[in-house]
Amino acid sequence: MLSASNRFKQVAWKTPKLYCISFFLFNPYSYKGFDQDLSFTKLHGSISQLLNTKHMTTTAVKLPISRICAPYPMITFTARSLVTKPSIEDEEAASQVLDAIGFELQKNTTSIKDLCTNHINELCKKRQLRAAARLLQLLRDKHAISSLPAYNLLLAAASEKNDTQIALHVFYNMLVNHLRMNSATFFNIAKAVSKSNDLTLVQSFVKEVSQLVNAASVTIIINRIIYAFADCGHVHNAMLVFDHMKTFKLNPNLVTYNTVLGILGKAGRVDEMLDAFASMKKADIDPDIFSYNTLLHSLRRVGRFDLCVEMIKEMGEVGLQPDFITYTALIECVFKSGNIEESLRLFEHMKRGDVRPSIYIYRSLINNLKKLGKSELALKFLEEMNEHRKDLICPKDFKKKNR
Repeated sequence: MLSASNRFKQVAWKTPKLYCISFFLFNPYSYKGFDQDLSFTKLHGSISQLLNTKHMTTTAVKLPISRICAPYPMITFTARSLVTKPSIEDEEAASQVLDAIGFELQKNTTSIKDLCTNHINELCKKRQLRAAARLLQLLRDKHAISSLPAYNLLLAAASEKNDTQIALHVFYNMLVNHLRMNSATFFNIAKAVSKSNDLTLVQSFVKEVSQLVNAASVTIIINRIIYAFADCGHVHNAMLVFDHMKTFKLNPNLVTYNTVLGILGKAGRVDEMLDAFASMKKADIDPDIFSYNTLLHSLRRVGRFDLCVEMIKEMGEVGLQPDFITYTALIECVFKSGNIEESLRLFEHMKRGDVRPSIYIYRSLINNLKKLGKSELALKFLEEMNEHRKDLICPKDFKKKNR
């Protein structure tokens, strides 16, 4: 029986006509119309015939289903079970959709992932969020393919409906079942929690996550939550999570600090950004090129050119080589501080080195030179830019890097 079930699980979801038989394997006594007197030997034979395999045994085996085909290792969590008892209406709605999915799979070749997503979307449109959550749970219990778009649809719908409870329930279950998440997942849960306008809830949310996720992964998850809070416009929640990390015995790492530096810099909170940078070094976390470039970009935006120069010097002292982002910030800072000759010297130094200039820095120099009445020099750089355009860093290079 074990051999057939393993073979079956590998092909069932690729062959729609075999879909309903999976219910026998995964939970036979809950399937409507199933003859409870049917022996596992007969079922094994039927599946083996479908798969064109030989029978591995002819002995009737009546083991619990959980022992026959548990696809995941046992996971132990410090918290209680996250399963909530659905209402009768939600249970019926979820069961009806589950039956519909099985029926539709027998008629066409639509993937189970697409069907699940479509049905979850329909339930969300009808504002039957708890029925949608129950359907996802039933599909997961029967070891169907987990649809990330379906989970994200439900999280987004819960956020729009201000149903924080269902959003948290879904997110926590994704965590404990190790389901794949993306930026949309974290954005939706951050938005849902933020819409409650409850700082206590934010803290309890972080505490819950820290208890559900293993030590090796928890900081990665928290980093994404911090970014997501800021991304959905709630910088105060992002900073609240960061400030309370040590309360929950979580240690910020380089990515945490770089994320916070970027958030504060983008918000124009330069003094707080510099404080975070100081605490980063105090915690013996060495800044990297991304840290310094984030600082330079933010300081340049608010006109703190003096600090930009200091940061460049500090980079040299710790042995970090400037990249084109660093050079761009430095050249622009020096130029706007009035030292045109030095900025042009740095630009020439950049071109002689291993750092490719960008179209942006050429355009910036050309525009600034024009403003100062240095038209001939501006024209020289324009001709140079056009001549070497194919070798310059341009916007599409940033898109490739982001992917």
